[in-house]
Amino acid sequence: MANVQPIAIGGRLSYGSAICTLRYIGPVAGTDQSTVWFGVEWDDHSRGKHDGSHQGQRYFTCKSPSPTAASFIKSSRSQDPSRSFIQAVKRKYADEDHRDDVSERPNVISGKVVEEVGFDKIQEQQRRLHELKIVLVDGQQINAAEDATDEVIETVCPSIVELDLSRNLLSFQETHKIIRRNKLPHLRLLKLNGNRFSELDSRSRVEILDSLEAIPVGELHMDDVLLRWDQLCNILSKIFKSLTTFSASSNILKSLDYSIPIHSLKTLILDFNQFATLSDLTLLKQCSSLEILRLKGNSISSVAQDPFVLTPSHQFGDKLRYVDLSYNAIASWKFVDDLDYCFPGLTELRLSHNPIYETSSDSQASGGAEEGYMLTLARLGKLTNLNFSRITAAERSNAEMFYLSRIGRAIAEVPETEAASVIAQHKRYAVLCEKYGEPAIIRSNADGINPLFLEARLIRFTFYLPQRTRDGKVEKITLSKEIPKSFDVYRVKGIVGKLFGVPPLNLRLTWETGEWDPVAGYEEEEESSGDDEEGSEKITVSEKQVVRETGRLMKREVEIEESTRVIGNCVDGLEATIRVEVNKTTAVLASIPAM
Repeated sequence: MANVQPIAIGGRLSYGSAICTLRYIGPVAGTDQSTVWFGVEWDDHSRGKHDGSHQGQRYFTCKSPSPTAASFIKSSRSQDPSRSFIQAVKRKYADEDHRDDVSERPNVISGKVVEEVGFDKIQEQQRRLHELKIVLVDGQQINAAEDATDEVIETVCPSIVELDLSRNLLSFQETHKIIRRNKLPHLRLLKLNGNRFSELDSRSRVEILDSLEAIPVGELHMDDVLLRWDQLCNILSKIFKSLTTFSASSNILKSLDYSIPIHSLKTLILDFNQFATLSDLTLLKQCSSLEILRLKGNSISSVAQDPFVLTPSHQFGDKLRYVDLSYNAIASWKFVDDLDYCFPGLTELRLSHNPIYETSSDSQASGGAEEGYMLTLARLGKLTNLNFSRITAAERSNAEMFYLSRIGRAIAEVPETEAASVIAQHKRYAVLCEKYGEPAIIRSNADGINPLFLEARLIRFTFYLPQRTRDGKVEKITLSKEIPKSFDVYRVKGIVGKLFGVPPLNLRLTWETGEWDPVAGYEEEEESSGDDEEGSEKITVSEKQVVRETGRLMKREVEIEESTRVIGNCVDGLEATIRVEVNKTTAVLASIPAM
């Protein structure tokens, strides 16, 4: 039975299960003037044909910025039947029409009768509306709490703890009639996503909210309701004073002009809005209880409009421990460095799917998601979780040593007089040096080569292939070749394959950097037997490893994996030593072609 409500501007309508808000009633130029049209704004912004204007005349304004959010519909067009909350609950959880009569007959599968154990019991439980604790009636064309013929909510389903009323036709006043304390005394989680509470746009919204009682809900979701931040704060301050979790995603919010009037709030979700800087959210610093802040899918790229000036206004509360900044526009490592200042209590961060993990003009730019992860971890010393991954002690040590080596490489690329300016770009440099020792600074001998000369565009590679002779000894077959920096890895492997007479796909190339890296996990001194045995081997630097006060060093090797990357980005300098290994499935060749 349809629950008929009077049609008025701001009312909610449904056509073919597509919901819209009524913005205009009247004639439209260029049509029969006796025809009454409804100007509507669709919840699905791609469904319409214009933005409220037609043939140069504006009839109404949409809340959505989309140019195709609006349409004109004849008022005589049939609407979807609406219903009350009670009718929707009964229809979904206790309607006999939803039971298939065929199920009363035995099911036969492969000639065998299969008994449906517990089916009648489940049906009976669904009809026990009085015991329902979780009710999902989203998208059910609900436009009222109760119909005149309905039983009252407190009699039918008073035990509801979690309720989803998303994407319906409700006004805020009708919503309040459903969730009142005397109706649903146990309600703790409420979802109102996708509803449009147009009456709260009017000047009387304060009077409306003042007339309603507070609801002891702990978690509230109001995503895609297209209310302004001040309107949302008014609702919270009047009706939902006990929240611990609040979600206001997809509301086209660009800044927060009011502080949140709730002192119990711990989790705030503002995903998929239009924030561009962290300064747009500075009023959140007044929410001293906040622990989790989600900002996924915004347009955040800097701390403030002037990214080089940090003030106390940019600093959030020290209880804020988790921040989600994934899917934003972060492309600078300075932003990452500043996070420690902006969020002094930050221990958990999500930063994936940002430009900084792909490309950057920064000299310490990431070579991909894996390197971006390591550089982020190393720059933020207090992190315990990053991108949903728990950080182990070994991961932190490896990341910090990798970052320190990158800084050393950046210092080596500039004259000694400019080294201080490079170090100034890395806030943790002094801490990491104290922890692992200063990195070796090896400046290239090619600094004086004109980049326009051919020798500046070629890399001299020394390739060597270790092979075992018949008497068990290992010999190195060494060949040299100058290769342009612009050649990709696949092309280089093809050249190496021809040099050694081996199919390129059977080769593995490893760049021996000649550098030493600290290795985590060797902090304790190794046990010794006390007396040296005669003939025992002594470990020297040249043989593989060096023991230092801060740990053990090992020669750093980098595998050149198959990809379309240019070889100049895979190695440093104009000379490189590459170890060539052949897969075990490849036969040992008898001869090596001459150069």
